[in-house]
Amino acid sequence: MFCLSKSITLGLLTGVLGLLLSLMHVVFEFEENVGLDILFKLRGARQAPSDVIIVSIDKDSAAQLNLPNDPGQWPRSLHARLTENLARAGAVVVAFDIIFDKARAAADDQAFADAIRQARNVILSEYLSRETVTVIDQHRPPWGALQIETLVPPIPPLAQAAVALAPFPLPKVPVKVSQYWTFKTSTGDTPTLPVVALQIFALEAYDEFLRLMAQMSPSQAASLPRDREAILTTTGVEEFVRVLRGIFTSEPLLAERMLEAWRNIKTRSVEVPKQHLITSLIRMYQGANSQYLNFYGPPGTITTVPYYRALHMQEEASLTQQPLDVRGKIVFVGFSERLRPEQKDGFYTVFSQTSGVDISGVEIAATAFANLLDDTSIRLLDWRRQLALLVLWGLLLGVLCYRLPMSIAVASVLGLGVLYLLAAQQQFTTTATWYPLLVPLLVQVPVAFFGALWWKYFDTNKERQNVREAFGYYVPDKVIDQLAQSVANVKTSGQLVYGVCLFTDAAQYASLAEAMEPKELGSFMNTYYATVFEPVRQHGGIISDVIGDAMMALWTTAQPDAALREQACLAALAIARAVARFKQSSGTAQLPTRIGLHAGSMLLGNIGALDHYEYRAVGDIVNTTSRIEGLNKFLGTQILVSAEVLQQLSGFLTRELGTFLVVGKSKPLVVHELICRLGESNEQQRSRCTLFAEALEAYRGQGWEEAIEKFSAISGSSGHEDGPSLFYVKLCERYREKPPEATWDGVVHLMGK
Repeated sequence: MFCLSKSITLGLLTGVLGLLLSLMHVVFEFEENVGLDILFKLRGARQAPSDVIIVSIDKDSAAQLNLPNDPGQWPRSLHARLTENLARAGAVVVAFDIIFDKARAAADDQAFADAIRQARNVILSEYLSRETVTVIDQHRPPWGALQIETLVPPIPPLAQAAVALAPFPLPKVPVKVSQYWTFKTSTGDTPTLPVVALQIFALEAYDEFLRLMAQMSPSQAASLPRDREAILTTTGVEEFVRVLRGIFTSEPLLAERMLEAWRNIKTRSVEVPKQHLITSLIRMYQGANSQYLNFYGPPGTITTVPYYRALHMQEEASLTQQPLDVRGKIVFVGFSERLRPEQKDGFYTVFSQTSGVDISGVEIAATAFANLLDDTSIRLLDWRRQLALLVLWGLLLGVLCYRLPMSIAVASVLGLGVLYLLAAQQQFTTTATWYPLLVPLLVQVPVAFFGALWWKYFDTNKERQNVREAFGYYVPDKVIDQLAQSVANVKTSGQLVYGVCLFTDAAQYASLAEAMEPKELGSFMNTYYATVFEPVRQHGGIISDVIGDAMMALWTTAQPDAALREQACLAALAIARAVARFKQSSGTAQLPTRIGLHAGSMLLGNIGALDHYEYRAVGDIVNTTSRIEGLNKFLGTQILVSAEVLQQLSGFLTRELGTFLVVGKSKPLVVHELICRLGESNEQQRSRCTLFAEALEAYRGQGWEEAIEKFSAISGSSGHEDGPSLFYVKLCERYREKPPEATWDGVVHLMGK
């Protein structure tokens, strides 16, 4: 039990340490930069949604179209043609991840604006302009600075023609991009490009969305536009998105209510694509202001088409059997160089190539949109679950490392670490849930292992000190002569032997010590010990230890020996007779003595220093013998022995008293009462043993009434109370009132000593 409490303590400390570390910002950053990368690399690339296409502005297109390598110098009439082609081919949304904040040739700008207005599905990008303003007080020097962010729109003709404007701010290298904004908080929760794109993409399901909201929140639905046309022409997409975001923010439970209702009604009459769109919209508005990107793979994993191909889409349709298909899809247009590290719009991510090629900004925007569309953005593990995970994981590691041998503990924690990694990777792949890796595997595992190693080392040293204190008496010279042949061996020798351990304990010692003067008590105890020592010596035993009113004696040999156990049993019977004679001669001062015996392996070794060495017994049988002796108090007996002691012995009258799980032990013991030598027994004693065996069998068969009757008969027939029978009568009465569990095996659990 004490060992278990230490292992639990180590486990809890490991768990709490992991929890505290996970709350530190620097540790979380490390987890994001390393742990998240590991999960992505273990998962590898995955199939990108077919609803998203990227039209890349690249050097190949510049060469094919005989244009400058700098896309900023391309005539905007090309963008007009591209927009017309995409609209004609059936693209649902066209999103330009390009900044058009400077006017160019007026005719080209106007042609581009006319094409955008005609398509009615084009989103143009804004960008954030950051300005640092020094805070000045007229009465003192400058004392601070403010960062002011301003949205810069495209030139007016383009801005007025677009169906929506939206920014898509991202950090640049050396910061690794792993998150994106859905709503930019520093500019008043401005919806970003992926959010606006999804809202426009999902307008075909707006009628169903509005009806669903009207069911869940009629007052909020009443404030929304009646149809798609009203959103595009009157309210404006950006304002509509802000209004919806405000509704879901003001009513936190609305999203879950809508999703629950939608799950109940969506299969009745709504098309599957619309079902999916409405669920994605609700999840988007319910989500946080920033989300983690669930990348699909290296640059180019999302379907990417060179600009020149998209521009010549109609010509390809007439010449090839597989023209570019954009019908019903969203098209992102932006700078993208998959093969050249000199790309201007690349961002460092987990899938950046060793050649230096990064994922372009337009592909990140397309990835964010696809994540929103499929509701597959990376989700952090809920903080409550993470708390429970780290604490329970630490507890498991601590218990295993402390309770198992070190070699087994190493293999166990390594195996558990691999299983944890596989489970985290499986959750990441199937549910996009991000489980922490670094703290559980790189912190908690070594802390638990080396913590257990240190604690065991500390405990071992402490146990050695306790052994030296507990066995502070000399062993007879003949035993020392047998086990040690020289002074050097005395200092270093230790031998694993088979032995029998005998414990005695005197009842009423405390009251006797209180009633006597110290000198009188010392003289009395010397006489008492002479009484119990003599039978041990006569039967070849060794007085190993004496503490207070308790004595421990040993019989040892190299191999298990029935003769050795017989001598120990004879000594126990002789001690009982000697104590009875001592009680008669000592008058009113008496010390009823209880005896326990157990057999097994033990280590006899020399412990000491300088010129003083003593033999000590080390092993589990010492503690077990003490527990067997303590059972006498519960059972009202005088001599109890384990089943191991009685193996191959037939010259004694004994009775099995049952199977007991004593305090401090994990394995139950079969315990017998040693009554006398078989030749000295009488018929009444033998009959009582037979009847007790029948009563014990009834108890184990849960025949409580039969067992009570038989045990009561034993106690009544003997002329005096039979302790074991009374013990079982009470136990059976308790089980009769409250039967044990179905898994009950007849073992008696004792919680006291």
